[in-house]
Amino acid sequence: MPIKIPNNLPAFSTLEKENIFVIGNDRAEHQDIRAIKVAILNLMPDKIVTETQILRLLSNTPLHVDIELVQMASHTSKTTPQEHMLAFYKSFDEIKHNRYDGLIITGAPVETLDFDDVDYWKELCEVFEWSKTNVYSTIHICWGAQAGLYYHYGIPKYPLETKMFGNFKHHIEHPESLLLRGFGDVFHCPHSRHTEVRREDIDKCDKLTVIAESYEAGVHVVSDKSERQFFLLGHWEYDRETLAKEYFRDAGKRDDVSVPYNYFPDNNPENTPVFNWSCSANLMYANWLNYCVYQRTPYDLEYLDPLD
Repeated sequence: MPIKIPNNLPAFSTLEKENIFVIGNDRAEHQDIRAIKVAILNLMPDKIVTETQILRLLSNTPLHVDIELVQMASHTSKTTPQEHMLAFYKSFDEIKHNRYDGLIITGAPVETLDFDDVDYWKELCEVFEWSKTNVYSTIHICWGAQAGLYYHYGIPKYPLETKMFGNFKHHIEHPESLLLRGFGDVFHCPHSRHTEVRREDIDKCDKLTVIAESYEAGVHVVSDKSERQFFLLGHWEYDRETLAKEYFRDAGKRDDVSVPYNYFPDNNPENTPVFNWSCSANLMYANWLNYCVYQRTPYDLEYLDPLD
């Protein structure tokens, strides 16, 4: 089954060239099925790149997924054309009376700021609160995960002495989790962040479970006990070149930029990175859509149970 997005969204032609099954709005209107409704709150600077990365992962299932792109009205994107934002994104005010099977809240390059100092923090808190009654399951990514853990459970973030930057090996802590069903003993995922949440703080909260962790990068996947809220400290959505582009961008500005850990073969930036997290990324998002959303969300979203 396809993922439904506007025909003229830049991601449409990119994904179509990759033989990913996408359909436009016109064709979707003639399909008599109940699509999964997923909203993506995109807080990343290059929104076109991020939306394409996430849509690529959401499209890799037999399920029909109907996407809504959302932005913060209290923040104006400086790196994505306003024509794109006006054409494809809605504000939270425009969608806050809707109900969704799923919600994805991306990361954002504001992690060194206190939460209260982020210009859209108040509006984001409204989204967090709204998600408890209007969304069945939510994935929070990187800073979005730190922000969600802080808002919902009071889990603090801490600055790191050096940036957590690279492709890290992880192990499963909670094998019963539906999110990681079918995973092997170890898997990889990129991280790129200046702050962290700590295992000891999460363990003190009886409403949370650590699902996966890395000996080098620390906590990676956390869920609430009902597995309706997920917090991903890494970036499974990154493609092969994302960390490379970030490295070369920063290395061109400063002399203290480290080569991403376990990313370039032989630690040589001239070598092509090995894309060894693709399978786990696709499986995780497929598991989320199938087991955590499709199998559990009521057919009529008006009967959606609020999150405790």
